[in-house]
Amino acid sequence: MNLLASMFPTHVRRINVGISFEGRDIPALRVGVHPTNGEQPSDPRKTVLVTAGSHAREWISTSTVNYLAWSLITSYGKYSTATHLLESFDFVFVPTLNPDGYVYSWETDRLWRKNRQPTSLRFCRGVDLDRTYPFQWDGESTRGNPCSESFAGDSPFAGVEARRFAEWAKNETENNNVNFVGFLDLHSYSQQVLYPYSFSCFTQPPTLEDLEELALGLAKAIRISRKGRSYKATSACEGNVIISKNTPDGKKEKILLPRIETGGGSALDWFYHELRVKHAYQIKLRDTGSYGFLLPKENIVPTGQEMLDAVLYLGRYMLGTVGLEDEETENSKPLEGQKPTEQIPNEDDDAEGYEEVTRVEEDAADEYDTPWELRRRIKR
Repeated sequence: MNLLASMFPTHVRRINVGISFEGRDIPALRVGVHPTNGEQPSDPRKTVLVTAGSHAREWISTSTVNYLAWSLITSYGKYSTATHLLESFDFVFVPTLNPDGYVYSWETDRLWRKNRQPTSLRFCRGVDLDRTYPFQWDGESTRGNPCSESFAGDSPFAGVEARRFAEWAKNETENNNVNFVGFLDLHSYSQQVLYPYSFSCFTQPPTLEDLEELALGLAKAIRISRKGRSYKATSACEGNVIISKNTPDGKKEKILLPRIETGGGSALDWFYHELRVKHAYQIKLRDTGSYGFLLPKENIVPTGQEMLDAVLYLGRYMLGTVGLEDEETENSKPLEGQKPTEQIPNEDDDAEGYEEVTRVEEDAADEYDTPWELRRRIKR
C-alpha cells in the first residue's frame, strides 16, 4: 500500500481509518482524481467504500480488495472506464478491518474469526466485528457466551475496530466533505450478493427495488466475467454458509449451516440505515463449500477479476451509463494512443501460472479489460 501511494501520488493516498485493540493501524487507500479549480467550492465528494477482513479467516476478501485497488490505480489514464470512474468518485479500499485477528489467523489459528480483545471469560477472546454495530444490535442472544464465534459484545459498538471505523466514516461525512454513495463489504464464502436488511426478513428497506436491481446486475457482471462463477442475489437476512458433504453412496450434498455471517448489528445495515449509503452490499466470495475458508491461492486472481467486473458495473450504474448502446465500445477501450501490454490469465483457471499476452488496441473491446501488471508478481 505504501508502494502504490508513492508510485501514483497524483491519485492515491494512504490513510488510516482507525486503530485496532492491540494498537495496529487499520490502513486504507483513498483513490481518486479531484478537480483542480480551487476558486469554486466543490460539492461533497462521492465516495465508494470497499472493505474486507472483518472476519480474520476470510483471507480471500483481503487479497481481493488489494487486487481491486491495484487494478483501478494502474488503469487510470490507460482505460476510459477506470479513468472516468476515478475522476467521478473517490474509492476507499480497506483490506482488513480486523488486523489483530488477521495476524492471529496467520500465526496461531488459521480459522480464527473475531477480533482479539478480552471478554468476561479469560479464555474466550474476541468480538464479532460484523455483529457489534448499534443498528438493530441483537447481542442479547450471545451476551452470555463470549466463546461464540458470533459474540456481539456486551453492548453496541463493543468491538473496538468497528467503533473506530464507524467514527472515522461519520467524521468523513460531517467534517471532510464526503458523501458515501457505495459500500461493498467483502466476505467469504458462498458466492452471494446480499443487500439490506440483514437483521430481519420482515422489515423491507425503503429502496428495495433499486437494491434488487443493482444486486442482480452485480451478480450478472460477475457471471459473465472470464470464467466467472454464479452468484446468488438475495436479501442478507437469507444469507447462509453452505458446505459440501459426501454421502455414504459417494455423492455430494450441500448443507446450510446456521446463519452466523449475517444478523443484527451488521456493518451492511449500519452504513445503509445510519449513513444513508444508497448502494450498500455484502458480497460473499468464492467458493460454495468445497474449500470454504481454505480457498486455494489459484483462486485469488480469478476472484479479483470477478469483483473488478462488479465494481466497474457499480460505477457505470451510478454514472447512469448502464444500458447505453455505445457503452461497450466507448467505455472499454484504451485511451487514444494507448497500446497496452497486458498479462492475462491462462485459459485454465486451475493452471499453475499465467501467460503473458501482448494485446493491441483492437483486442480491447471487452468492457472490463484492465492492464494486469499484477501478473508479474505471480509465480509461474
